[in-house]
Amino acid sequence: MQLSGANAHDSTVFAELLDAVPAVRQPRGRPGKRPGKLHADKGYDYRKCRVALRRRGIQCRIARRGIDSTQRLGRHRWVVERTFAWLNRFRRVRVRYERRDDIHLAFTWFACALITWRAVKRFC
Repeated sequence: MQLSGANAHDSTVFAELLDAVPAVRQPRGRPGKRPGKLHADKGYDYRKCRVALRRRGIQCRIARRGIDSTQRLGRHRWVVERTFAWLNRFRRVRVRYERRDDIHLAFTWFACALITWRAVKRFC
């Protein structure tokens, strides 16, 4: 999880976010590897985003502006929108009151921990 300015586009920190994703553990002690592909909407249709994915060996599934339809990304996009809805239930995270980014990030981590704890509690 990473914070950027409210007036900065997400594609400016795209490469940093890719590097922040931990390697997925493989069975039987094999070394971890990056995800095979990344699905993104038209907001990330920039050459630098595609180059960053190609450099890391990740297959690019970014809808192209003016060419591709966003309908095909629906099932993948739903997971992201659902997660944002879960986080938006916490008013302190939805509306940023803190000036310091470390405090806001701490509240966001706390909200994620509460969401996970409630899900585990429901299934146990």
